[in-house]
Amino acid sequence: MLRKSFLYMFFIIELNQALKNEINIFGPGLKPEEIVMPARYFYVNFTNINSLSYKPELNKNLVIDIYGRSKTSEHCRVWVNKLDRKDGTFIVRYKLYETCFDLSIHVYYKRKDVVQSPYKFKGPVYPDQCHCPDIDFEHWLKSYGCSNTYEQIHKDLKPYQDIDMTEKVKKIVQQYHQPESTSFCHYVVKENEIYRNCYGKHIGFNMFSDNILLALSRKVKLPDIELVINLGDWPLVHKGSEPLPVFSWCGSDETFDITMPTYDLTESALENMGRVTLDTLSVQSGAELAWDKREPRAVWRGRDSRAERLKLIDIARANPDLFNASLTNFFFFRDKEAQYGPKQPHISFFKFFDYKYQINIDGTVAAYRLPYLLAGGGTVLKQDSPYYEHFYKQLTPWEHFIPVKRDLSDLVDRVKWARENDDKAQLIAMNAKNFANEHLLPQHVICYHAVLFWEWSKLVKSKVHVEDNMTHVPQAAFECDCRSENRKIREDL
Repeated sequence: MLRKSFLYMFFIIELNQALKNEINIFGPGLKPEEIVMPARYFYVNFTNINSLSYKPELNKNLVIDIYGRSKTSEHCRVWVNKLDRKDGTFIVRYKLYETCFDLSIHVYYKRKDVVQSPYKFKGPVYPDQCHCPDIDFEHWLKSYGCSNTYEQIHKDLKPYQDIDMTEKVKKIVQQYHQPESTSFCHYVVKENEIYRNCYGKHIGFNMFSDNILLALSRKVKLPDIELVINLGDWPLVHKGSEPLPVFSWCGSDETFDITMPTYDLTESALENMGRVTLDTLSVQSGAELAWDKREPRAVWRGRDSRAERLKLIDIARANPDLFNASLTNFFFFRDKEAQYGPKQPHISFFKFFDYKYQINIDGTVAAYRLPYLLAGGGTVLKQDSPYYEHFYKQLTPWEHFIPVKRDLSDLVDRVKWARENDDKAQLIAMNAKNFANEHLLPQHVICYHAVLFWEWSKLVKSKVHVEDNMTHVPQAAFECDCRSENRKIREDL
């Protein structure tokens, strides 16, 4: 009897050790003192366990507990969210609502701490609202886990050297200030305070450029810079004209605009676990069906913002076994609503992944849904386009997406290829998700902006000054005690 008990205990010890070796926990959320985000996140990856018979029980047996104390209470306010990607991996997000001390992150599997859990941090661990900037920009970039440079940034900034922004801003206003059709803001960052002067009739989108500048300036002392941010979708500075420095959310092969992450992707990063429900983290858990349970058809919904979208409806109607595509609104081609309607109601973006294939077709410019399609775990059929977002040049056809001609003439053949090569199509989907996790998550969006503004600051030779007519953009009021070492100049500088 004793021998049986001993063998059972030995088996349990060996099993627990095996589980530790086969569970991988990683991500920026495990560095909460250095990496401040609206919602911190990390991954829990069950590797070899994936194939075990109790795989459906992973979600049930994985428990996350995060707690700490505040300055005035035994408990600080933390919201924890576990996202099941239904492939043996999980994303854990957590949001702090106040400064926490003695923060503990417990990852339990079958009621036992796994790997190096608990992860403990003395603190203070700040919520994103804290205005506690690190004074050393390069140190912050490194501790935040940012890349040193990006190929797209290098390409975009190549035309500019020794810039006199006083002169350039005057030229930009003179050439592009057309109130009915263009809107942009001239921003100044001085002593880590944000100021702007906006031009145009429709300037409401300045909230997005305000928010990223404010978010960065809470984390790190930004260099003094001047920049002009385009608030419209279309890039402005066409090749053949003087390369005036305008920052835009969309670039094109025919323009000089300096590309930033789109306002949509940026908002999803800054509002993570807030009012935004669709982001590159949540979309990874939204699919309810495993790959082999999804319909082998290509899905698309959208408005009539480009002629190729009408052509897609013709193609879908001729091949209902391959496509589920409908228009949701008519604006640009209202005269064709009788032919291409009736318009259909929107469906949840997560329902796109009831299908194996998702179509990405330009709207007025690049379709800003691509980051979420890549992250969602389906196979993307991407239309060839002269427009691009900040990350497009890093994508490889047939590795991250299936390329489709601009006129959609090969779209039917591409869907047929995917159906006939299911393993390859699934691999493309997996590569796309991996790409999104390596380049398009909130940490990456924040880093890209930071590196872009840092590199831009090196090119401006003119003195940065705040004009009399500029509006100050203040930080939202939030009580926070910052560590003194963030406020003083480091002794080794």
